Amino acid sequence: MAASGTIVPLRSRLLALAEKRLPALTRLKQREALPILLHRHRIYVLPTRYGLMFSAMLAVMLLGALNYNNNPALLLTCLLGAAAYQSVFQAFRTLNGLELHALRAEPCHAGDALRVFLSFRVDTRARRSLHAVAGGDEVLFDIEPTGDGLTSLSVATTQRGWFAPGRIRLQCEYPFGLFRVWSWLNPEFAALVYPRAEAQAAPLPQAHDASSELPVRRSGDEFGMLRDYHPSDPRRAIAWKASARHDALLVKEFEQRRGREVVLDWAATADLPYEARISRLTRWVCDAESARQPYLLRLPEESIGPAQGPDHRHACLRALALMPRAAP
Repeated sequence: MAASGTIVPLRSRLLALAEKRLPALTRLKQREALPILLHRHRIYVLPTRYGLMFSAMLAVMLLGALNYNNNPALLLTCLLGAAAYQSVFQAFRTLNGLELHALRAEPCHAGDALRVFLSFRVDTRARRSLHAVAGGDEVLFDIEPTGDGLTSLSVATTQRGWFAPGRIRLQCEYPFGLFRVWSWLNPEFAALVYPRAEAQAAPLPQAHDASSELPVRRSGDEFGMLRDYHPSDPRRAIAWKASARHDALLVKEFEQRRGREVVLDWAATADLPYEARISRLTRWVCDAESARQPYLLRLPEESIGPAQGPDHRHACLRALALMPRAAP
């Protein structure tokens, strides 16, 4: 009985006792730096349901063979037992020496499945029928000696920001499915989860920023000004007639007026709750990117853009994902 009067669950008490008395059984809950190498001190073995049934059948066969003094039946029982016993070592060798050396993930929006890619290294032996389990998803894969050992898992997400997929169970029941050999992987890894996009968002704001009409000096079609020559300037840009009048080399600089961009302003969503404001701005970023419209994102602490493209989209969604949590 706890001091507060609530009953501590039996499972929690057992885990606390195990962590106190048997730290070797619970040490794999701690996060580990990559690479993670599996070895005999962190690989566990238990019989499966079929393994228990098979063991019971062998026990009955053994009793019958001894009772009736049937040597062929006794030999068959011993052969089946030896084959089952060797399958334990075969499954153990499948995990032993396996190394997780890299992880990566593609950003997703909150509520979507995060796809986590795991890359394993092996020696000269192929590894068959490996199972990776995390977040309710399970994948079956093989690793060839000459391959990169790449597989992926889908993990459900609920909140924006940095997300750790948690522990990954790697297991094998090869070759007969009589024994389950497994180990835990808990890498130091976190993936970025974008905010959830608003389902029915308002239309994109109209371009109204006056600064978007300022000229930008860059390669264009409209003559802008003359400036002094620099050694890095191309010779075709030299204004020879103007240079002759001024007794100095001058270069033509062209300008191109920047197109009017959409301004996605945090202040424009003031009538919404905090997280809903982030969701609306996320939807506007996605809509502006789909429309190939340059956009500027204005947040309370920073402004991003104006620009367009995958890098700009990622920068905007990252800033929205990492905004502080709403005050309780």
